[in-house]
Amino acid sequence: MQLSVIILNYNVRYFLEQCVLSVQKALENIDGEIIVIDNNSSDDSCAMMKELFPNVKLIENKENLGFPKGNSIGVAQAKGEYICILNPDTVVAEDTFIKILNFVTLSAVEVPNSAIGIVGCKLIDGTGNFLPESKRGIPTPWVAFTKIFGLYKFSNVFGKYYAQHLTENQSGKVDILVGAFMVMKRELYNEIGGFDENCFMYSDDIDLSYMALKLEKSNYYFHETSVIHYKGESTIRDEKYMKRFQEAMQFFYKKHFVKSIVFDFFMKIGAILFSLLKKNQTQNSTKKIDEYIIFSNQELQLNLTKKTRILNEFSNFKNNSNSNIEIIFDTKSFSYKEIINFMISNKCKNLTFKNYIPNSNYLIGSNNSIDRGEIIIIKN
Repeated sequence: MQLSVIILNYNVRYFLEQCVLSVQKALENIDGEIIVIDNNSSDDSCAMMKELFPNVKLIENKENLGFPKGNSIGVAQAKGEYICILNPDTVVAEDTFIKILNFVTLSAVEVPNSAIGIVGCKLIDGTGNFLPESKRGIPTPWVAFTKIFGLYKFSNVFGKYYAQHLTENQSGKVDILVGAFMVMKRELYNEIGGFDENCFMYSDDIDLSYMALKLEKSNYYFHETSVIHYKGESTIRDEKYMKRFQEAMQFFYKKHFVKSIVFDFFMKIGAILFSLLKKNQTQNSTKKIDEYIIFSNQELQLNLTKKTRILNEFSNFKNNSNSNIEIIFDTKSFSYKEIINFMISNKCKNLTFKNYIPNSNYLIGSNNSIDRGEIIIIKN
């Protein structure tokens, strides 16, 4: 088998459904499998999987075992030569896996002595904007300091945190990749020992990427395919989140760097500022929608409260409207690749996007990179 896609879920039933739908389409021409591990969700994620995706392997944990252990349980059941660690709040394009696997294969042929480690791709948020954490540098104490206090915004000299030696549209070597989308050989994952289970979440992807580097592997950012990562759907950005984030970073530094009392002090200040900023952003992330535009090849009765209209063509609209418009894509009429490309090409401040999942009759999306996302159940 060529590829095993590992999806760890916790209480994001609707995002999980859309994710699995997109992965199924992306695996149509690949010898692959999907493994969903549920970390004891209290919603009906498992019931949904059994009803809608009976042929997908589902592992039901009896407690929340965290990100590292949950994924390792899935990898232990995988049969693919390659594995993809994939968040449930993602949407992949139909050609994402084909492009990634071709990239890995061609790289190995062209550079026989190369040792490819982990490969990531371009991630965008729910409004089509590039997510800079798609490619990162090693967060040494100094690099983390420049990130926490925003110095990376002012000069590329401080741009190592987001690997600014590459633009979002350049593929190349990077140190750290994000755990929302990671492709690697299953053999490499096992050689590293998988995600460190001593870290509950948040620095596990940094640690795994760094461990690959220590094995003299080269990690790559591949820009030629894009994946939506709605972000934060399974985790509320509250004080508990910040406490775990801080603990996770401290875990990474204690494991790989010399402990610094001075840096610990600045980390605590930065964590407090970061927490306040995220809380303020979350509270102010709601956007009033003035009108919905439905992209579909058929008439849809969605019973939305706002004015709606059907458009089959989209030209000059975003430049001629001051209203906040939400575009709804009928996922039966368009491929996920078409939807993703449209979002990237037409992103602007007054446009937001939702996908319509007709089989379960709901809208799903997120209005920015820190928004927890929105599910609108369509009543018949």
